[in-house]
Amino acid sequence: MSEYQHRPVLLEEAVESLNIRPDGKYLDGTFGRGGHSRAILARLSGKGCLFSLDRDPEAVAAGKKLMEKDPRFFIAQGNYAEMERYVHEWGVEEGLDGILLDLGVSSPQLDDPDRGFSFMGEGPLDMRMNPLQGESAKEWLAEAPERELTRVFWEFGEERHARRIARSIVETRQKQRLETTGQLARLIEETIGRREKNKHPATRCFQAIRIYINDELAQLEKGLAEAIGLLRPGGRLVVISFHSLEDRLVKRTIREAARPGKVRRNIPQHPDSKPVLRPVGKAIKPSASELSVNPRARSAVMRVAEKLS
Repeated sequence: MSEYQHRPVLLEEAVESLNIRPDGKYLDGTFGRGGHSRAILARLSGKGCLFSLDRDPEAVAAGKKLMEKDPRFFIAQGNYAEMERYVHEWGVEEGLDGILLDLGVSSPQLDDPDRGFSFMGEGPLDMRMNPLQGESAKEWLAEAPERELTRVFWEFGEERHARRIARSIVETRQKQRLETTGQLARLIEETIGRREKNKHPATRCFQAIRIYINDELAQLEKGLAEAIGLLRPGGRLVVISFHSLEDRLVKRTIREAARPGKVRRNIPQHPDSKPVLRPVGKAIKPSASELSVNPRARSAVMRVAEKLS
């Protein structure tokens, strides 16, 4: 599948929710393969512009091709949790009219066994959004104490059998090193068996490892705070989550920013403690027609908020 054929989740709904002004300034904090970015650019005039970030070098390479063709588009390799720094480097001082965050792993990342995100194919245990930075899943699994493994599987994967799986990993690595996604998936299946219909027993642990390796929840909390600070009055924040831990954090952040008189942790404060955001509508999920062509969208939840003056 080419980068132009790849269709992101909730494409029309996300772009519509941004309430795009043709001459506005927008940020796609998770470029992926640019599906959302191209749809946003299609609604901008010659005076509008779109900035984008991604940790993944392959995503940034795709984005640079788009940047060569469209003078309204700019991309940098970076984490959306540091968007404020990049936005200022781009010279945007008056704020943004909209920010989009499409969280989780993109289809190109999942479909490439060399990235190690999926147990559907045999590949190295990597799972880093930026494979040139930080500790890989293989390195962490080789050294992490049993207690830490248990905590990560339970806290980030909500895995009921976290302790059994952690113990099994520790016992196994004393005999042989865990090198591949297939090895880990088989070990988990042998440890707890197949207990849920249509769900591989390794699903929760793979999710937990990925979240831990990439520090995803801490990055999301920081990114949401920076996004709220960067939006202009009337600007929209649109966030697409793919699991309950992300969605809870997004929902809580929007709810707290919409409350008057509340001291909000890590969220820019209005001088007289007025609400900072206004929730826009209810949570949006993919339609039945979208799910029929893209089953991976089934866990997606989109939330929208507007910056108050």
